[in-house]
Amino acid sequence: MAAFGLTLFTGAFLLFLVQPLIAKFILPWFGGTPAVWTTCMLVFQVLLLGGYAYAHLLIRHLTPRRQVVVHLALLALALVLLPITPGEHWKPPDGTFPMGRILLLLTACLGLPYWVLSATGPLMQAWFSQVYPHKTPYRLYALSNSGSLLALLSYPFVVEPAFARQAQAQGWSLGFGLFALLATWCGGRVWQRADEREGHKTSGSPSGRQGVEQEPGTADGTVAGAGPAGATGLWLGLPACATVLLLAVTNKICLDIAVIPFLWVLPLSLYLVSFIVSFDNPRWYARWFWLPALAVALAAALCIALGEHVVVPDRLLLRPVGWLLQRAEALSLFSTLAIYLATLFVGCMVCHGELYRLRPAASRLTAYYLAIAAGGALGGFLVAVLAPVLFRDYFELPLGLFGVGALAATMLWVDPKSPLHHGRRVWAWSLVVPAVIGLGAGFYHGAAAGVRNPVEVTRSFYGVLKVEEYWTSDLEAHEVRLLHGTTTHGVQFPSGQQRTQPTSYYTPQSGIGRTMQHFPRATHRRVGVVGLGTGTMAAWGREGDEFRIYEINADVERLARERFFYLADSPARIEIVPGDARLSLEREPEQGFDILVLDAFSSDSIPVHLLTREAFALYLRHLKPDGVLAFHISNQYLDLEPVVRRAAEHFQLDIAVVHDDETWDAEDELDTQSYATDWAILTRNAVFLALPAIAEAAGAVPDIPPHIRLWTDEHSSLLPILDLEPDTWPARVRRWLP
Repeated sequence: MAAFGLTLFTGAFLLFLVQPLIAKFILPWFGGTPAVWTTCMLVFQVLLLGGYAYAHLLIRHLTPRRQVVVHLALLALALVLLPITPGEHWKPPDGTFPMGRILLLLTACLGLPYWVLSATGPLMQAWFSQVYPHKTPYRLYALSNSGSLLALLSYPFVVEPAFARQAQAQGWSLGFGLFALLATWCGGRVWQRADEREGHKTSGSPSGRQGVEQEPGTADGTVAGAGPAGATGLWLGLPACATVLLLAVTNKICLDIAVIPFLWVLPLSLYLVSFIVSFDNPRWYARWFWLPALAVALAAALCIALGEHVVVPDRLLLRPVGWLLQRAEALSLFSTLAIYLATLFVGCMVCHGELYRLRPAASRLTAYYLAIAAGGALGGFLVAVLAPVLFRDYFELPLGLFGVGALAATMLWVDPKSPLHHGRRVWAWSLVVPAVIGLGAGFYHGAAAGVRNPVEVTRSFYGVLKVEEYWTSDLEAHEVRLLHGTTTHGVQFPSGQQRTQPTSYYTPQSGIGRTMQHFPRATHRRVGVVGLGTGTMAAWGREGDEFRIYEINADVERLARERFFYLADSPARIEIVPGDARLSLEREPEQGFDILVLDAFSSDSIPVHLLTREAFALYLRHLKPDGVLAFHISNQYLDLEPVVRRAAEHFQLDIAVVHDDETWDAEDELDTQSYATDWAILTRNAVFLALPAIAEAAGAVPDIPPHIRLWTDEHSSLLPILDLEPDTWPARVRRWLP
């Protein structure tokens, strides 16, 4: 048994270790958006489905010896194709067709090794059943998921901080070689078992397979009353719903905090834990506990969805509801995400627990796993491909939450062991059905409210953009905002005297405002800007200036031209360069910028590849000797200042960090003309930083924490600078933060 256990564990470890590894390689090439991870997950799930289909066909149509020969031959071919690292020729020339390019890249670089690894679970369990025909193989599935979980947890905490990307890829290749040896060991056991059967003249079917004893209560894998087709439908629907929940919650976390492996693996780890627990033993999934827990979790998620959109009348019977919604609206982001993660885990426990209740006898094992993989791929296809086309906002999260509630009710209806089977206890169904309908209506209302008021909502691979208008009847107060997710990316007062004035993060008091006002050359400046937003930087343009603005999202440029007027009103010459800024700068000749503005970090999801040593060297190549680099490092959850200071130290640049507080009007309301900002100003022109307008606004220069390393393309980690509202955490927890 050791051979199969080690092989399954190692294969699963490699299968899930490579996911964040390869995603980190290509993340910088596609704008650092959460959709990169979602698209990668779709590729992984499709390859997993292909691996499961291969294992199913192999077991059904070939004798054990031929199974061994074919599989080991494919493993040898996969070894020849290593390493899996994508070459420079895979870098996209522009920002168009990102999903198709990611699909092609991953298939070409990772396809065969990942596909062969994907077959490990069902194939090794089927081989285990051939060698040990009277032992159940299902606990090996839990062991396999344990390997997956260990890989996910080790990547952000051990692998990523300790090893460069190339070293990670080389280590993975060595691990794949070890896996091939272990698989050969298992193949030898199967071959030996076939010899023993031939020796005793006990060969069974032409495929050489021998059934195992059915586990009590599993029948042939169907739910009584549902029929075989009904069971197969549930084999598909339950994992599909769990996958939708997984990807939707991951998107939510990455959009609100950052696109980093640590936040990818957190929800995926919870997803795997639910698999491990559910498939280890039937006693871990008890409906009397998990279904009420699901009801509570869904109610909490519904309160969050409705909290900011519903006003409950102040009536005695409705006051508890109003109080719950008010509490939900007042929750911090950390608390909100904790509720979503808890709901994800409970929802996956229900989906996978019910899936385990539907497990068939070992004779149908590969078909069962094939259906599970197909369900996972279906859920991934819905989130990665269909959702951006069908939905204007991230509606897949409420859809997944409603789906798990509806599936739980379905299982209670079709399962003959359920006390509510086929309408038993009508009084109970008179509560369950309205609850499920109310759940769907509530999530629909909460999702629809988010797109009801904006002037325009558009969704693409790079996220959801919303244009909102306020106080349209007041010419002076009339305000238009651009939001990317929950982050404001620019504000303009199009109808008043402030139309041409820089607002939000770019006011005269901000670091970039002071730089533009006091730069030694007052006219005929050449300015580079990474990140367009509403085009507010163009408000600082003067006659004779040239602004070259890099923007990866075509929708941002369209909205900046159609909904805002900074670009049209600017006296400077404006040029928009489509595509990823760093890739564009790598291809261009030296630009000779006087000022290069890096404004891609104010969003909560930051492109890490713009802060590495190689990126800084690229900026300096395009900058004049006395030029200025201006980094907008405002961020709610990441302390980017020590990272920039470390790079300045490496390149011997002087640095000043200017913090500008937001302003408040007489009625104690936030004035949207000025936002709190942190700008890091880097230059070799010490005279410029010594100007009173800069020096007096700059904060003290703190020491760089010793654990903050210089980021490189090969080595970077956001974990040491992650700051999830630590002031609200107990001191005992804060001591363990990096």
